[in-house]
Amino acid sequence: MTTLRRALATTVVVAAALGLAGCTAGVEPELDGSVDATSGAEVAASGSAPIVFAFVCRTGQGDATETYTTYAAAWEADRTDCTAKPITGTEMSAQQQAAVRAADDTVDLRDLAATCAERGVAPWTAAVETDDQARVAAGLLEYCPGHPDRDRLQDALLAHRG
Repeated sequence: MTTLRRALATTVVVAAALGLAGCTAGVEPELDGSVDATSGAEVAASGSAPIVFAFVCRTGQGDATETYTTYAAAWEADRTDCTAKPITGTEMSAQQQAAVRAADDTVDLRDLAATCAERGVAPWTAAVETDDQARVAAGLLEYCPGHPDRDRLQDALLAHRG
């Protein structure tokens, strides 16, 4: 009896689905005056997204590396040797542009990003002694406002500038 009920229920569901599909087949959508029915095929994505990096950092155990997708994660792991790999985006953000300008082309965005992921090493822990080091420090201060060693680097830059 249960098998017969299941078969009957299945037949009713299938028949209802076919009936509904038949009611909507070939029906054109109703458009109000605010929609341009011809524009759908011509829509193209526009704009750009800022460049986002992943950080591949050596773990200190031979050639082993770990990949991080946020600065905070790399900082928490106290990574000291990282490279930055772009993962998305096509244009520099305003902050990225300002950092590259502040570095006065001493380093590029990828180098700034990689250095921003590092912690406990130069330039974050060293004195700023040359004008090139000062430009790099200025770029990092612009690009990495939340870096745990930021205040120390800012003090070193101010001491250099006297």
